Amino acid sequence: MSTDLLSSAVGIGGVVQEYFWNWENQQLRVVYETLGTGSPILLLPAFSTVSMRSEMGELAKLLSPHFQVVAVDWLGFGESSRASLDYRPELYHQFLQNFVKSIFNTPIAVIGAGHAASYVLQLAVNQPDVVSRIVLLAPTWRGPLPTMGASQQIAGMVRGLVRSPILGQALYKLNTTPSFLSLMYRRHVYADPAILTPSFIQHKWRNTQKPGARFAPAAFVTGNLDAVRSQADFLALAKRLSVPLMVIIGESSPPKSKADMEALAALPGVKSAVIPGSLGLHEEYPAVVIEAVQDFLG
Repeated sequence: MSTDLLSSAVGIGGVVQEYFWNWENQQLRVVYETLGTGSPILLLPAFSTVSMRSEMGELAKLLSPHFQVVAVDWLGFGESSRASLDYRPELYHQFLQNFVKSIFNTPIAVIGAGHAASYVLQLAVNQPDVVSRIVLLAPTWRGPLPTMGASQQIAGMVRGLVRSPILGQALYKLNTTPSFLSLMYRRHVYADPAILTPSFIQHKWRNTQKPGARFAPAAFVTGNLDAVRSQADFLALAKRLSVPLMVIIGESSPPKSKADMEALAALPGVKSAVIPGSLGLHEEYPAVVIEAVQDFLG
């Protein structure tokens, strides 16, 4: 079921709605937003500590004259429920399948950023009749700690610490200070540091400070949202697709992530483009993204 809400500053400038979803005997609230008219495109933000649908806002505005755009806040992020769940791939696979089935009655194009990639690919493999085409923006499959070489054991310990009541909140606060967020953006999210104004960082920081905000990001950072376990698995998933796929690569992406993107782009039949930017290219260079994907989207 969905109900209309007042539009908010953290959105894309459309009609804000909520979708109620049950998982393990708990009712959860998912916030999504619709803009424009035409054939539907689902916009899925990247998983990150600062994940929210507004990062897709400029893309949505550029697409909305020709398409009906729906942007969603993943569970545990943005304005959606931030319950202290065990955030893991099964939850998001099931959520995405149910959400798409409930909200759309015609095949959709899906544009997914970053770590949403594996979930979008799996959705299209499981339900090829509901997805018409896919665009992956700076796609990744491995969370930050595993990418840095942390073992599953170490990552699990870190996740447990961040989930713990007092110490966990303290650790999370340290990792979401404005100065730390700014450092992360400079390192591998944005290519042009001039955009990272105090008000930009403040907007991102506010999103990280909601009650229960630490649980889902802790899962992402420690690799608990990695829906595949290796690059080979990631590519194998893409090879099973029966719908057209386009991959957009940021030329300044971190080396390990860029290698994964290039391997995906090199698969037979996959369209690709390299544009300026890094892991946040969809937010930093929305007009360039649209220029690259508009023919593919039709």
